[in-house]
Amino acid sequence: MNEQKLELPPLEVLKRQFATRDGFMRALGAELLEIGRGQAKVRMKVRAESLNFNGTCHGGAIFSLADCAFGVASNSYGRLAAGIDSHITFSAAPRLGDTLTATAREISRSRKIAVYRIDVVGEEAGHVSSFTGTVYIIGDPNFT
Repeated sequence: MNEQKLELPPLEVLKRQFATRDGFMRALGAELLEIGRGQAKVRMKVRAESLNFNGTCHGGAIFSLADCAFGVASNSYGRLAAGIDSHITFSAAPRLGDTLTATAREISRSRKIAVYRIDVVGEEAGHVSSFTGTVYIIGDPNFT
């Protein structure tokens, strides 16, 4: 059996590509702080556009931040990984100006499936949410 060794792109190359190619991340005001194989850290400040009718951070904005970290971490190996399932729980409601950080880490990985946990923490609000996500690893390079 002749298997080719996968050449992984350098993490700094991936970091630049995620930062320039993800328009939604930019629209959220999210910043990629760290990237490693199977892990990522993304941060955003709660802006007026992120507030819901109660004057606290909209759950959709929190989900989107966690999803950004999930996407970066799950694609950090240089192979396309597509989300197939996710779940989020909320424990606090951040307010305008709070800085939220989503930290993603890989829980398990097989040849075709990987599972991640993402915790979102606010500087003021403390623990905000827990997100779990599963990806299907397609195998095609995600950056060329």
